[in-house]
Amino acid sequence: MHEADEGGFWAEVPAISGCATQGETIEELMQNLHEAIEGCLSVDVEIPKAGGNPKVVEIAL
Repeated sequence: MHEADEGGFWAEVPAISGCATQGETIEELMQNLHEAIEGCLSVDVEIPKAGGNPKVVEIAL
């Protein structure tokens, strides 16, 4: 978590590449960080179906 030069705060999650967010207050930053982590960990996965047509399944953590 870092103070932004222009005011507010920003944070990143080093364990998740590209996962970062910002907020005007610590409370807003924490809420946004939770949403950012959830979004970074949600993925679409193609699972092959019998017959050759893949099925896209969303996995949300």
